[in-house]
Amino acid sequence: MAYSAEKLNEEKVFKDPVHRYIHVRDRVIWDLIGTKEFQRLRRIKQLGTTYLTFHGAEHSRFNHSLGVYEIVRRISDDVFLGRPEWNEEDRMLTLCAALLHDLGHGPFSHSFEKVFDLDHEHFTRAIILGNTEVNKVLTRVNADFPQQVADVIAKTSKNKLVVSLISSQIDADRMDYLQRDAYFTGVSYGHFDMERILRVMRPREDQVVIKQSGMHAVEDYIMSRYQMYWQVYFHPVTRSAEVILTKILHRTKDLHEQKYRFKYDPIHFYSLFNGEITLEDYIKLDEAIILYYFQMWQEEEDQILKDLCCRFMDRNLYKYVEFDPAKEYKKLAELSALFKKAGIDPEYYLVVDSSSDLPYDFYRPGEEEERLPIHLLLKNGDIRELSRESEIVDAISGKRRTDHKLYYPADFIADNRKKPTIKKQIRTLLEID
Repeated sequence: MAYSAEKLNEEKVFKDPVHRYIHVRDRVIWDLIGTKEFQRLRRIKQLGTTYLTFHGAEHSRFNHSLGVYEIVRRISDDVFLGRPEWNEEDRMLTLCAALLHDLGHGPFSHSFEKVFDLDHEHFTRAIILGNTEVNKVLTRVNADFPQQVADVIAKTSKNKLVVSLISSQIDADRMDYLQRDAYFTGVSYGHFDMERILRVMRPREDQVVIKQSGMHAVEDYIMSRYQMYWQVYFHPVTRSAEVILTKILHRTKDLHEQKYRFKYDPIHFYSLFNGEITLEDYIKLDEAIILYYFQMWQEEEDQILKDLCCRFMDRNLYKYVEFDPAKEYKKLAELSALFKKAGIDPEYYLVVDSSSDLPYDFYRPGEEEERLPIHLLLKNGDIRELSRESEIVDAISGKRRTDHKLYYPADFIADNRKKPTIKKQIRTLLEID
């Protein structure tokens, strides 16, 4: 029997709080889950610093990846099974791409990527195509299979239907993380009728479409996503933790460039600092490693690094005020000057942070990012873009919402033992007196 068709002697089942059970029957999938690169995802939180706001948000990329796999397995084995537009030969490709789509995420994913100019999708492809346990499993399917999986995840595959299952505006990735993140944060916003959406999904040559009768379930899904972004993902307390995390990494990088002698040498960061990180070095990074350094750097001589690490580890986060950088740039310059006079480095302690989201959009010619829209399958067989049929979706299509906040250390500003007059001016400008 070919490896790709080989089944386990007995089905393996993962108990899951979102999908109840995750079923594994295929030898390929079971072997991929057992690789060290996939097991590493247990040590990377799905929501980064969100656990400092919602204490239940301790779930991992491992949990989420299994969830995406399970949704795709149900679609391919139940919903699409026997439909002429669905090629059964694409089943294993779809399952593997779903399982491995987040494989390259680093610790505290997006903050880490910004500071060191990294791209988790690049590392996902590198793990799949490199000298790894994952690559060895995929190559057993056939020599070209790792490249096929990497192409689906990179959205460069010619198989657009499979790509749309993993990455579109209504895909297995989003359907899992919205429900999973809602469950672990304890909020009610991310819940929608996934069972209904799965029942009305239909395969077409280039993407998944939704039967018109399921339009209201899709509207609910889009609004759930909108609420989750503003109530959970962009929560200002979470953003405050991310600001401090980012500043720790920046400070470490700056100190390295200044030839500072660390008490606890950041050996795991050297290749990052030099912009020459290897795949082997990257795979060694996880959040336990990063938090170890943050713990130890609380004893550093550098007062800024020491303070920032203490803040992060003890959850002594920055406070914030609403801020419009376009209208209040003069105030920012004035505050920056006052911070310097007060002996507080504005580079690390006065930070404008912006959040932005586009809840739904359709393809607009000339735009850099092509967003694959959601299409409805009408009763007469025609296909129409969702916002043409839904007034709710039409009302939010293409409307980007942006939010800006100014973060600062309230304890430093309130401490009047040094420079009380200047600090009073700062508090007045921030309107916190």
